Amino acid sequence: MDKNLGKIEHRLFERFIQDSCGHPRAEIATGPQFGVDVSVVNLPNGLGMALTSDPLSLIPSLGLQESAWLSVHLMANDMATTGHAPMYGQFVLNLPSTFSKSDFHIYWEYIHKFCAALKIGITGGHTGFIEGQHSTIAGGGTLITIAPAENLLVSRYARKDDHILVTKSCALSASAILAMSFPETVKNKAGNEIYQQASESFYHTSSLPEALLANQSIGISAMHDVTEGGVLGAIYELAVASGNGALVYNDKLPIEETQAKICAIFDLDPRYCIGAGSMIIACREETTKEVIERLEKNGIPCVDVGQLSDQESGIRLMENDKVTDLEYKEEDPYWNAFFRSVKQGLK
Repeated sequence: MDKNLGKIEHRLFERFIQDSCGHPRAEIATGPQFGVDVSVVNLPNGLGMALTSDPLSLIPSLGLQESAWLSVHLMANDMATTGHAPMYGQFVLNLPSTFSKSDFHIYWEYIHKFCAALKIGITGGHTGFIEGQHSTIAGGGTLITIAPAENLLVSRYARKDDHILVTKSCALSASAILAMSFPETVKNKAGNEIYQQASESFYHTSSLPEALLANQSIGISAMHDVTEGGVLGAIYELAVASGNGALVYNDKLPIEETQAKICAIFDLDPRYCIGAGSMIIACREETTKEVIERLEKNGIPCVDVGQLSDQESGIRLMENDKVTDLEYKEEDPYWNAFFRSVKQGLK
């Protein structure tokens, strides 16, 4: 299996990208940074423009509707960390030459539908068909929003002593995609009910609702979207981005039965698997109860899993009454599990 699947490694980002970002324009308030989901550019009159970019999905084993959902909502999840919804979108589509015009029409109609539901205006991009394009990545997109600069949250704004909240469950999107991609395997090993629950959870992979609800509280410092590296990876990234340490309690991490059983089938640790749909929220202690109660009243589970600390304390995990350094996995194990299953011919 090829190495280094997924996002660029932290050390390579620091080595190749961090200090090589073109002209240093003074109005860029937040540029490329490890563990930061969005960039922010200061505009006149106290406004700020937040931008985020991500790959677009085209996964045959999922379907056109589901691929379009991921394409729109994974970007929207990143923008949600600002506490605001996306407003504008740019889409670059590099489609396989074998992709039929009728399938493209269906795929794009779903992109339009999901953007319209989020009130995202599509402002442009590029569309083309390319020979030899066999990837599940169909191109890339950028979402933009404009709001008062002082109201745009960024993960690096998390503060020492903030409590760390996690919504929903670990491995939410990983388990849903695996179940929908390999239904026979999941049904045979975990049963039809688990398969159905995992499949239904696919459309819970938007974290925009909880971000907007949480941001109604005064004590929210920062949010971070759970993607590659899972919940523990996202907490690690938030701590690094904000220059803090952290202590996370393993027994408090939310791992629902459905996600645990799907991950077990594919020999995955749900704490480290792609978890789009879950959000990491850093807030003051006095705000914790208010946020959890508001989210739960709206049907969104949320738990307190730890606290940020001074940087010198390190990023730590309390597990079985023992505190160890929290491991950061450069490569999300989901990718190997998915492509290994494809090569094995799992159905």
